[in-house]
Amino acid sequence: MTMKKLNLFALAAAALLILTSMKQDRVITIFMVGDSTMANKDISGDKQERGWGMALQCYFDDGILIDNHAVNGRSSKSFIDEGRWQTVLDKIRPGDYVIIQFGHNDEKPQPDRHTDPGTTFDANLRKMVRESRERGATPILMNAVVRRNFLAVVPQNDDDEALRNTTAAEIDKPDKKGVQEEGDILVDTHGAYLLSPKTVSRDAGAIFIDANKITHDLEQGLGREGSKRLHMIFKKGEHPSLPEGRNDNTHYSVYGAHQVAKLLAEEIVKEVPALRSHLVDTTIVSVATNGIGDYFDVQKAVDAQPDGKKVTIQLFAGEWQRPVLGKKKIKFVLRKGAHWK
Repeated sequence: MTMKKLNLFALAAAALLILTSMKQDRVITIFMVGDSTMANKDISGDKQERGWGMALQCYFDDGILIDNHAVNGRSSKSFIDEGRWQTVLDKIRPGDYVIIQFGHNDEKPQPDRHTDPGTTFDANLRKMVRESRERGATPILMNAVVRRNFLAVVPQNDDDEALRNTTAAEIDKPDKKGVQEEGDILVDTHGAYLLSPKTVSRDAGAIFIDANKITHDLEQGLGREGSKRLHMIFKKGEHPSLPEGRNDNTHYSVYGAHQVAKLLAEEIVKEVPALRSHLVDTTIVSVATNGIGDYFDVQKAVDAQPDGKKVTIQLFAGEWQRPVLGKKKIKFVLRKGAHWK
């Protein structure tokens, strides 16, 4: 074989090796489109609200990138009309996934958001499924997560976003005339909007995850009082960022977002076996500077763990000060970009 042929062979082999390596190292993106129950949140001033999609990266390894495009107050209609859906489409590559979860705001009467189950809501979901597939992605439809509603008569709520203006003074008013007292049974607030994602997924042969049932069982299992911890329900003075407290039964706290993310991550890998190898043990504790974790500070994460119990703590990108362990049995996992000082 001549030297020229040897060089050409070597170049071809190197190119094949590079392409093979790139394919093996390919990070799969899970895009997320939805509303405030899923969205990334402002963490300045130690704000406590989180979307479950914000926490999802904690339960998938570095072979998966969670790209969360969910936005507060959006319906399937406004998400499309504002060009947000097109932004997601422009980023999709073959082999990616798209989680689609709407309903909370499609229910609202405002014309820029409202859709109807069985017609316009279904049409928007079908569009998202079809266009995801056209770009080589796998769509995953979810119905809306539950609102925490233990009232027999569902309260009229034209805007979930306004719940951020509520205070602890509006919690528990059974002594006041005309105010309902909470019972022990969680009552649905979504109605037929829960059916559209299931119908569209059945007709299109797409993956469907019943997020409403999963979160219903979580909240009902915790009960009337225990379920409050999942949401932005804080007594006056309970947290520095909420001096007047908060009474918001829709949006998640840090704890709530992680509980929901764990359950939905486990369900995702059941429905998509190809992602199972990327699932992180959902008992893990996460520390991250960008608010996706359970904690911002390693020492606080360590201090919160019981003595003598083996616990795994993962640290996301950043430089971390080694904590004092004392009697804690902690295993640390450093995610991509994380290192000790």
